[in-house]
Amino acid sequence: MTVPVSIDFVSDVVCPWCALGATALEQAIANLAGEVAVELTFKPFELNPDMPAEGEHAIKHMMRKYARSAEEVASRNEMIVARGKAIGFQFDLEKRSHFYNTFDAHRLLLWAVQEGHQVTLNKILLKAYFTNGENPSNHETLVRLAGEAGLSTTRAREILASEAFAIEVRELESFYLQRGINSVPAMVLNGRQLMSGSLSVKEYEQVLRQVARESATA
Repeated sequence: MTVPVSIDFVSDVVCPWCALGATALEQAIANLAGEVAVELTFKPFELNPDMPAEGEHAIKHMMRKYARSAEEVASRNEMIVARGKAIGFQFDLEKRSHFYNTFDAHRLLLWAVQEGHQVTLNKILLKAYFTNGENPSNHETLVRLAGEAGLSTTRAREILASEAFAIEVRELESFYLQRGINSVPAMVLNGRQLMSGSLSVKEYEQVLRQVARESATA
């Protein structure tokens, strides 16, 4: 019997740990097909809600925000690249030169839920930023990526030119902040169990099996 499990995955598309977590979770879900049926929804979190339109140089940003040396940033980046390689996600942190504001990307991701393409769009956004070094705050880039995800580019352009989904994004961000989520990735399982941090494929499999068992016996 396949047991349904819902996951609200709170994340940002410029968060490397979110990219690692989403990739590992996707593989865990595929590995448990026929055993656990996961309903996955990505929820908005902005690492840098006050980031200016031009963004900030990535290394300088990490040094300023987390009080790290350039050597510490480089060491951390090497670890992230290695972890990505182990699960098939390519980080090119030379191309990813800046951090950007992601509010508009989150507005498109909320719209994509309604259209049934959110998981695909999130994956495309992560690759565009971390592998190809694209700017996820640029409207033309977002429109093109929405099209790659199977969404209407006309409607994407209309949304970005308006305030559509802005209130919804702010409300969801506030909701999760009020519930103690101040770093990502974090996920809420079946609307009640909170887990924080980026896990391995096997760890996600264990979590999903455990939650499915609890669901089946509840």
